[in-house]
Amino acid sequence: MGKIYLLDCTLRDGGYVNDWRFGCDTIKGFSRKIAQTGIEFFEIGFIKGDKYDPDRSVFPDIESIAPMIAPKDPHMKYVGMLDMSAPIPIERLTPCDGTSVDGIRVIFKKDRTDEAYRYCERIKELGYFFTVNVVGTDLYTDAEFIEVIDRFNRLLPFAFSIVDTFGLIKRKQFLRLAYLADNNLADGIVLAYHAHNNLQQAYGNAESLVEMNLNRDLLIDACVFGMGRGAGNLNLEVFAEFMNENYGTNYKIEPMLEIMDEYLNDIYKTRFWGYSVPLYLSATTGSHPNYAIYLAEKNTLTVKAFNELLQSIPAEDKVRFSKEKAEQYYRAYQENYVDDREAVEELAGALAGRDIMVLAPGRSLALQRDEVRGMIGEDTVVIAANFLAGEFDPDYIFSSNMRRFARIQGHTGARCIITSNMKEAEQKNYVVNFSTYASRNPDIIDNSALMLLRLLAAAGVKKVRVAGMDGYSEYSSAVYFNSELAYDFSAKATTRNSQISEELRALSDRLVIEFVTPTVYEV
Repeated sequence: MGKIYLLDCTLRDGGYVNDWRFGCDTIKGFSRKIAQTGIEFFEIGFIKGDKYDPDRSVFPDIESIAPMIAPKDPHMKYVGMLDMSAPIPIERLTPCDGTSVDGIRVIFKKDRTDEAYRYCERIKELGYFFTVNVVGTDLYTDAEFIEVIDRFNRLLPFAFSIVDTFGLIKRKQFLRLAYLADNNLADGIVLAYHAHNNLQQAYGNAESLVEMNLNRDLLIDACVFGMGRGAGNLNLEVFAEFMNENYGTNYKIEPMLEIMDEYLNDIYKTRFWGYSVPLYLSATTGSHPNYAIYLAEKNTLTVKAFNELLQSIPAEDKVRFSKEKAEQYYRAYQENYVDDREAVEELAGALAGRDIMVLAPGRSLALQRDEVRGMIGEDTVVIAANFLAGEFDPDYIFSSNMRRFARIQGHTGARCIITSNMKEAEQKNYVVNFSTYASRNPDIIDNSALMLLRLLAAAGVKKVRVAGMDGYSEYSSAVYFNSELAYDFSAKATTRNSQISEELRALSDRLVIEFVTPTVYEV
């Protein structure tokens, strides 16, 4: 049986969680602490970009890494990762002199194989050891996989890595890939594995790789605390313990726990990673995990809708995420067109000549409930935006969000106005066309209060009073009528408030909007 090495990639792959902004002191402290664990390889971060920020584990060149890892531990190898989707100019790589990283890991998609090969040639010439990391290994046919192995055999990399980019490779398929690699890699090349945990396969696959008892040396990537985008990565502390118990290694677990406590726990509290239904669905549909992360942040889709949307994305786009594509498919899914002229005309008749009070789920509605109730007369029509509104007992409830509406339907006697994207809705009196009232701005495409105000303007309403439309805050749970309604838009609060203010100003040409509770919006 060959040797088994562990590589920590927390500051690199875990950096997707916090934009690699660990802080200079944390990066240096992490580097010293991880050396105490006895693991053999440490990945300090990405080598990419043009500007150096000492608080981020992203480095535009080799030289900027050196002070972050000094003094180097002689028993551990230091590496950085170079992504062929956005490589630094090859001339920016300087010869290996022992003061910075010892090796460079090159990661690339199938269509960047040629560029990756040329880059690896240069890395080798400069005196670094290098590893070949094949993005989305499961997307290769057996013939293609063997072909890329044969090609890089000519360069004799230190390691060749199976990369489960989407976290969907299950044990049977993983073992097949491992056997193919072992049988075709040149002697002396280490077989490596980089896992993602969307289907919770990381530990089982890593364990099965070790238990194959190959003559070839193995290298297994892991992150302290399993830190990583979405569902995260293989937990270093858990797998190191497995190695200690079963293979006679002597990895020190306590420094890993100290890293969790001193450096990562605060990040985890605000930037959760771990198993989630959206990441499970992204894996089972073969979609890039960033689709799941992007769509989950909208907090509008039920599990059924989430699955349908991901399945509807064409195969060629599933593996190549972009925010623009994600928004395009989200909007297309939501725009389930209906001719709503009759519904709008009926609403126009019901609301004509009436005072209109719109209730939004802001905290001010609870704090000033008596004042607001005093403004509601016998001739006032009360319309709640996407919530039950408790003791206010609204006449109508408007909803554009199926996740919210699932808690509303069956629990209200109000007449329900829903948008056409809500295919699962059962309690509905009026269905209006989603795209007619949606924003063109993708960040606030389905803001329910804005959509309701547009609908009222379309129904001929000239003036509304609005309560509880407070605006977003960095303290998300503190700004809602009750905590069950809270959305976490804290990181984008200022931007969203500005965007909504702008759209309210545009709408004010058609509809007089009077806020009767405090708001951050400027009309």
